Amino acid sequence: MPGQVSHPYVTSDPAILRGEPIVQGTRTPVRAIVENYRFGKTPEEIRLSLPHLSMAQIFDALSYYEDHQQEINRYIKLNQPADAEPQVS
Repeated sequence: MPGQVSHPYVTSDPAILRGEPIVQGTRTPVRAIVENYRFGKTPEEIRLSLPHLSMAQIFDALSYYEDHQQEINRYIKLNQPADAEPQVS
């Protein structure tokens, strides 16, 4: 739909993290927010850990994940240390 913005706070730039989705205006990948959420942190707790982000940015990143789970799960897997246990989706 023309003019519609699905995720206003999430962007991708090939020059930043090789094009991985990030919070616009930062180098914070969406996967970092998703991983914090998976570890049981509330959006408010995530903001305490990442105080440069607004609540709107955090919620938009989580919303982006809901719409692009396969993509973000792939980035999570790619960024796990070799000796880490796999995360359950």
